Amino acid sequence: MNFKALYESNKQRVFTGLVMMAFAAIVAFLNNNLITWLIMGAMYLFAFYEAMNLFEIKDNKLYVYAVVLWLAAFIYPNPDDLIYLALIGSLAVMSYLKKVDYKLLAPFFYPSISMFFIYALYHDFGMSVLIWLVVIVALTDTGAYFVGKSIGKTPFSPTSPNKTLEGVVGGVLIATVAGALYGTFFISLWLSALIALLTSVASVFGDLFESYLKREAGVKDSGNLFPGHGGMLDRLDGYLFGAVVMVILLRGLA
Repeated sequence: MNFKALYESNKQRVFTGLVMMAFAAIVAFLNNNLITWLIMGAMYLFAFYEAMNLFEIKDNKLYVYAVVLWLAAFIYPNPDDLIYLALIGSLAVMSYLKKVDYKLLAPFFYPSISMFFIYALYHDFGMSVLIWLVVIVALTDTGAYFVGKSIGKTPFSPTSPNKTLEGVVGGVLIATVAGALYGTFFISLWLSALIALLTSVASVFGDLFESYLKREAGVKDSGNLFPGHGGMLDRLDGYLFGAVVMVILLRGLA
């Protein structure tokens, strides 16, 4: 693989990526609950907006509901529980009015559930475990890209024709090894390896699901917020599945 040619063709993507990494490092260093909640809230609203566009929903009241939910998450002990209460409440009101529209619930399933789980991961387990998630998902994505470019030949899924099986396996293996080692700061090696493996695999399918939504909507990216990277959902896709798996496994096994 010609790394120089690869860099030359992805200069903007690399620059944007470095800026995002620097910003994330500052947030991690500060490790302040209010700042982290505010930044995650901004990410959530951008992702919610992009999801509304992908689902072709025009009801602006949903943004108000999303903001109210995120405000409540700051003070509620179990922030990820709130989204389920909201979904049950929405179905109750819809059924009472005899106006059930499942499409309006779509952005509260995706990306809302996952964003509340991401905040719950930080809220319940701390910044160091949130960084663990970032390490696993980032290495899965990066590893899959470079391994796929180097030796990838076998198509992984018709949903995402550019992904190769070799790339996916390579990315998962890299992320599992690195994630397992990082996780030993909190839990045993075997459990760390298991969580890293399942979180990495989940992140692959998080990426795949967002690719499916974009293909259904007929767009290349979920937005243009990040030059060379697309929208917020394009940056969060792997985390949206990976975070749910990590939180559930940590609560059940650790």
